Amino acid sequence: MTSEVETVQHDETIAAVLQKMARRAFNGFPVVADDGTLVGIVTQRDLVDIFEPSERTLWIPIGFPPFLEPVDYALDASWADLDLEIDLARHASDPVSSVMSEDVVTVDPDADLDRILDILAAEDPDINRVPVVRDGFVEGIITRQDVLQALRRERESKA
Repeated sequence: MTSEVETVQHDETIAAVLQKMARRAFNGFPVVADDGTLVGIVTQRDLVDIFEPSERTLWIPIGFPPFLEPVDYALDASWADLDLEIDLARHASDPVSSVMSEDVVTVDPDADLDRILDILAAEDPDINRVPVVRDGFVEGIITRQDVLQALRRERESKA
């Protein structure tokens, strides 16, 4: 697991979380309450879902207000949807708790690899990261990539 987990506060704005996500190599954060306990998880998909009115996907150009940093997320909209910027601005100040998933699958620090593989390999729900939680507090996170890298290291050490 990765023990230094970057989290976001439940009351951080969607704009702030999108900016953090644009600067990171990962696409999801555990969401914590004021006391630090886990209350949800927010992923790129949760944030993109805010703006999905149809089955079409449009990659938004960089620099849309209110974002200061370039954002390269897919949005489901047509080119004729001229109020997209207004929609982005309208939701930018909403708290991330309004879009996070509250039903978070977690494991405790003593979980075995089989339990983690069952979670990460399941088709529904499609989970890419599993917070490691003790007494409600995030102690780490395990991603699919973490598991694959560990399996590869194990194979290489046996070779």
